[in-house]
Amino acid sequence: MLFRFLFFGFLFFSSCNFWGNPYRTALAPRVVPVSNSDLRLEPAYWWVGMQHHEVEILVHRTDVTSFAVKLGTSKGVKLLKVEKGDSPNYVFITLDIDAKAPAPQRVPIVFSKNQEVFTADFPILQRNTAPKAQGVDSRDVVYMLMPDRFANGNAANDTIAGMLEGVNRNSPDGRHGGDLQGIQTHLDYLQDLGVTALWLNPELENDQKRASYHGYAVTNHYRVDRRIGTNEQYRDLSAECHRRGIKMIRDIVLNHIGSNHYWMQDLPTKDWLNEWPVYTNTTFRAPTIVDPYASEYDKKRFSDGWFDHDMPDLNQRNPHVANYLIQQAIWWVEYAGLDGFRIDTYTYSDQAFMSKWCAELRREYPNIGMFGEIWEHGVLVQGFFADNQPMVRAQFDSNLPGVIDFQMCFAIQEALTREQGWTEGIARVYYTLAQDYFYQDPSKNLVFLDNHDMTRFYTVVGENLDKYKSGLAFLLTTRGIPQIYYGTEILSTGDGRPSWGTFRKDFPGGWPSDTINKFVAEGRTEPENEAFNFTRTLIHYRQSTPALQTGKLMQFTPIDGVYTYFRYDATKTIMVVLNTSNNDKVLDTQRFAEKINGFTRAKNVVTGETISSLNSLAIAKNAPLILELQ
Repeated sequence: MLFRFLFFGFLFFSSCNFWGNPYRTALAPRVVPVSNSDLRLEPAYWWVGMQHHEVEILVHRTDVTSFAVKLGTSKGVKLLKVEKGDSPNYVFITLDIDAKAPAPQRVPIVFSKNQEVFTADFPILQRNTAPKAQGVDSRDVVYMLMPDRFANGNAANDTIAGMLEGVNRNSPDGRHGGDLQGIQTHLDYLQDLGVTALWLNPELENDQKRASYHGYAVTNHYRVDRRIGTNEQYRDLSAECHRRGIKMIRDIVLNHIGSNHYWMQDLPTKDWLNEWPVYTNTTFRAPTIVDPYASEYDKKRFSDGWFDHDMPDLNQRNPHVANYLIQQAIWWVEYAGLDGFRIDTYTYSDQAFMSKWCAELRREYPNIGMFGEIWEHGVLVQGFFADNQPMVRAQFDSNLPGVIDFQMCFAIQEALTREQGWTEGIARVYYTLAQDYFYQDPSKNLVFLDNHDMTRFYTVVGENLDKYKSGLAFLLTTRGIPQIYYGTEILSTGDGRPSWGTFRKDFPGGWPSDTINKFVAEGRTEPENEAFNFTRTLIHYRQSTPALQTGKLMQFTPIDGVYTYFRYDATKTIMVVLNTSNNDKVLDTQRFAEKINGFTRAKNVVTGETISSLNSLAIAKNAPLILELQ
């Protein structure tokens, strides 16, 4: 009898209910059936009606290049190309799926060698009509969390037999057991806080020997790490978020893989990685890409050097690598209903590839949100990578809508921690915003106070609650897409000593054994509740105030440590004052006449207090004042 290998079942899609006998297509009997215990297809299936209708399937199986390949009986699907890898265990098969191809159907890919024959079914599906690729923009508030450190909803998956690391909550660099079920259990908390988009650090399999909790060393591009959950749980979490008006952002790693990725045992082609005679790490100097005086050595060392010993650098100039990375991103959007991407180590990837990757994703999903990690110094270097950058687009266009705005993060941190000077302190914020001309649309940049790679914001400002409020006030009223790192709203601390795990601490109350639960007001201290309520109030006010989301911005030069700016549209004007000095101030408002004229009073957005006169304003030291002019 004909042996049929149902690879689709291998990739955990048992919830689809059409895999029955009516869709099987009979072929001539084989003389010698072939075992397919090591057969792997990536992607395992595709959809009809995609812009990306030519799909390249990476096939991995022992000695697969010795087999001839053809299609069995199918409708609307053509075999365009079969290319052998340098390894005898890989072939690349390109199918063209007609927009009118019937779906669902199984496309039989027939492999034959002499009297040996085996078949792998490649399913073609109807597209899901559920929400996806909605985009992420300045109307959103993004909440970023690390799945392993947020909440443990299923202790049974803490340690998985056969995987290299089990749970070790006593170690800051160990796995702590947080998972997708824990996140879903606490969506009420996030919804109450007011966030509209959820960014998870990478949830794909990271079967590494150490520090696998952070997710940035992927070992399987099509499988959620089983210690975090399953593909189905990830898709269900996305669907539940959508039901609550919360978008889903994937943290995607394109530059490198984990050293335990199955490719590392058997590379598909000789140039699959950027390899060196001896281990060579990147220089971490992105300016070499834009530097008119940069040496070719420095350019290559930056882009092709490895990020870490355990993170092999992918050669995205290889067209098969490029196709694989583009397709797996599209696959996850279609499968899980993703709305946007945070792109890790963006500058370290091949920039021609990144331009193509962004263009292909936007061609498939025109509204999809994207922002790249540009952890560099200086607006000019950061802004170079933004879409339609006005000063370089004649030679290069990244097609990247927005960047993660490290320059704004550095500026507001400096404003709240440095002595005030002509260019120092709060002046750094002023000068940084003054360079927004360098972007086509700076409102697409993601702004933040801290993240998973940085000292916690509350620690940065010396655990000063007033300075904390000034930072949150700026974050939620300036231009761009605000992002809050989990725990910032409850004054989480940590400075990276003795390890980065200290600013990636567990959210108290996320584990059944926790004696304190900071998801609820009763479990928080008085300062923590003050911080939480301040943040929640501002988020909800922002969500009901289009002027803070999409309105214009006008800033005034800082004087004596006091910085004033306005967000406004045709219906509302918001005045924001940050007193970053160590003295209480009385602000003479005469120089703001062009924005204040016509208004006679104001409402304090945070307290609800009415201010009856705008002639002068009292502002406490190191504190913010946010007013809705009336």
